[in-house]
Amino acid sequence: MKKTTIKKIGVLTAGGDCPGLNAVIRAIVKIATEKYNIKVIGFKDGYEGLIHNRFVSLGNREASGILTMGGTILGTSNTAAPYRYAVTKGKKFIYQDVSKKAIANYKKNKLDALITIGGDGTLSTALKLQRDGLNIVGVPKTIDNDLSGTDLTFGFDSAFTTATEAIDKLHTTAQSHHRVMIVEVMGRYAGWIALFSGMAGGGDVILIPEIPYGIENICAKIKERKIRGKRFSIIVVAEGAKPVGGELTVSQIVERSFDQIRLGGVASRLAEEIERRTLIECRATILGHVQRGGIPTPADRVLATRYGAEAVDMVLKGEFGRMAALQGNKIVNIPLQKAVGKLKLVPLDSGLIRSLKKMGVSFGD
Repeated sequence: MKKTTIKKIGVLTAGGDCPGLNAVIRAIVKIATEKYNIKVIGFKDGYEGLIHNRFVSLGNREASGILTMGGTILGTSNTAAPYRYAVTKGKKFIYQDVSKKAIANYKKNKLDALITIGGDGTLSTALKLQRDGLNIVGVPKTIDNDLSGTDLTFGFDSAFTTATEAIDKLHTTAQSHHRVMIVEVMGRYAGWIALFSGMAGGGDVILIPEIPYGIENICAKIKERKIRGKRFSIIVVAEGAKPVGGELTVSQIVERSFDQIRLGGVASRLAEEIERRTLIECRATILGHVQRGGIPTPADRVLATRYGAEAVDMVLKGEFGRMAALQGNKIVNIPLQKAVGKLKLVPLDSGLIRSLKKMGVSFGD
């Protein structure tokens, strides 16, 4: 084993779950414990565990056999924000800054560093903790692929693969019944899942948050296909897609969450409107959390493992306040503020969009 001044590190997974989280944990634990004799503890349920000092020791036994497992063995939470922690008071929620408790538990456990695995919300909190004196290393996780500074986040490949498989299955029933099938995928502000799965699944219309759609343009595309003998159409829509001058389709408000708005239902609204305008039978399928579940794809297992290895290297080199990132085919690291300062949206001049439009795919614009 190599000698190092680092004796103990913590790790947590926060925000929405996704395939590949366990692969990151596995890489961190195996490298830290077996090569450097560093103790590793995992905080349960994201920042909830750090706030309440709930953790487990992580060693070779805990890291064994989890590479192919979806979800996270540590659990997660998207409602536990140390700087805005929701507590009940009567029938209402009030918000408290409990970051001092989180910082105290970091120190109580004599940690040399904390590796935080998550998306924009998780890493924004991590940046605040870094500025308050903790040694933080970030690992980018989100199925939406919307974190800046990295070409890919792990979880994205698994999510868009799941979405593509669903689109593939809907093609046959759409053809058989001569229907319009609308598939709603995740993507609040960024349309990467809709764009990639729509392209891979042969979608005729792809609707993303970056391009407001006109319902008349969608209906015109469907009618055009019918005239050409195409008696069915596949529409792939991101949950955050909205009409020109319109609003997001909100399914519920979760008051205690870091991001309170829950989207969902745009596919159902579209199905009703398209059927009314075209007189063609429409069906909506909302994939929802199925995109977060299941085993990670091989690509995500590889990427997650590479991120985990880089995270340990960053700790050993003292490169804190930074996030592991993929740029080209290289794993590098960047300042946390560059990762969370601005969401990575689908550029309007994207080569993928240009190619799809040349092929006749409509984006509703």
